[in-house]
Amino acid sequence: MKSPKPLFLFDIDGTLLSKAGPHHRHALEHAAGLSAGRPITTEGVPVAGMLDRDILRLMLSQAGVSDKRIAQWMPAIVAEAQRHYPRICPDLRHRVCPGMRAFLGKLRRRGIAAGLVTGNLSRIGWHKMHQAGLRSFFSFGAFAEMGRTRTELAARAMQQARRMKLCSEDCKVYLVGDHLNDIRAARDNKISIISVTTGPMSRQELSAFSPDFLLDNIRDLPLEIMET
Repeated sequence: MKSPKPLFLFDIDGTLLSKAGPHHRHALEHAAGLSAGRPITTEGVPVAGMLDRDILRLMLSQAGVSDKRIAQWMPAIVAEAQRHYPRICPDLRHRVCPGMRAFLGKLRRRGIAAGLVTGNLSRIGWHKMHQAGLRSFFSFGAFAEMGRTRTELAARAMQQARRMKLCSEDCKVYLVGDHLNDIRAARDNKISIISVTTGPMSRQELSAFSPDFLLDNIRDLPLEIMET
């Protein structure tokens, strides 16, 4: 009897795409500055592995904006950042991490569903996938505005996949990411973590947290985990 087909969930920045440029950061700065009426910067804000709304809160707080005002401004800032990013985002096809396009193709040929779990706001995340030529590989995703933590986002993505009948309730789930926060999200949801070294964390740093798989290139993932 065949096992259920697995489900693969992917982070974007540092996992699917490497060094996608400053345009995402510029969109957040533009939107925050528009509400504040003065320049607001991401300088000094640890953006790796974080959700966009948390980045915005830190940016504004660092600039002396009160928590109350941040909460009041946040819906407009989120909307403006998502409007602005598609205006400035370049072609990202050359930013796809090595081996990733071929790996996504293998999943599709095997009928294995792939989704996104990312700290990007939804329109920003989907536009990145469009500009990278990867949009057709993904039918669903969980984004920054859909939860407070990456753990919540991973749970929401799995719920979406099951609701869309893309996987069974008991299927094996793999989260592919480049950061400690991806490892935490996988562990919290009791799913497998595939860590890749294409982001800001080194192999040694990731290894300290004992991911199920630790790869320099996604093509090195054992093919048997895709077998059904």
